[in-house]
Amino acid sequence: MNIKTLSAGALLMLTACLASSGCSFPLNTLYAHPTITFPVPVPVSPYFQKRLEDKFWNEERYQRVPIMGPLTAGGPAVALDPPSEDEVMRALEKAQPIQAGVPFLHERQRNNVRMIIEPVADYVDPPRVYPLIGPAQLHHAHYKCTVFYTLVTRVGWPLPHTRVDEDSREVLYIDHNHFHMVDGCVDQGATAGM
Repeated sequence: MNIKTLSAGALLMLTACLASSGCSFPLNTLYAHPTITFPVPVPVSPYFQKRLEDKFWNEERYQRVPIMGPLTAGGPAVALDPPSEDEVMRALEKAQPIQAGVPFLHERQRNNVRMIIEPVADYVDPPRVYPLIGPAQLHHAHYKCTVFYTLVTRVGWPLPHTRVDEDSREVLYIDHNHFHMVDGCVDQGATAGM
C-alpha cells in the first residue's frame, strides 16, 4: 500500500466522520463552489437545545385551541380539564425563572411545592363565524392557581451563605379556551340578509 492510497483513505474516513457528527454547516461561502459542502462540527449549547424543547413542549400541549363538538341543549357546558401541575410549573418558571443560576456562585431552588387550582369563570360566547373554523362558540375557562413553595437561595462567593424563605407564594391566572362547533346558520347581525 503506498502513501497516496493511505492518505486518500484517511481523508475519506475523516470526511465520513465529520459528515456523521450531527451538527454541521456548509462552507460554500468560504470556498465559493456551489456543489461542494464540507461539513464542520459545530457545538451547540444545551441552553439552546432546552429552549427549543420547552417551546415544542408548550406548543404541543398547552398552546393549541381544540374544536369540540356542538353543545347539547340538555345541560350546562362544562370546561375541559383544569391546568395540570406541569402547566402551572411551566407558567411559574416563565414568570419567575430560577433555572438561570451560576453553579457554586448563585443558585435558587423551589422546594416543598404545593398548589391550589380554583376555577374563576366558565362561560360560553354567543355563536359567530370565525375565519378558517366557520360557525362556532368560544368557551372560556379561567383558573386561579396559587403556588406555595420554599425558596432556597445559595450564594457561594464572596461570602458563602444560604437563605431559606419558607413562605413564598405566587398567584397565576391560566386560561383554557376552546371552540364548540355550531350546527345551522349563525345570525351575523347587521350584515345578515345582504
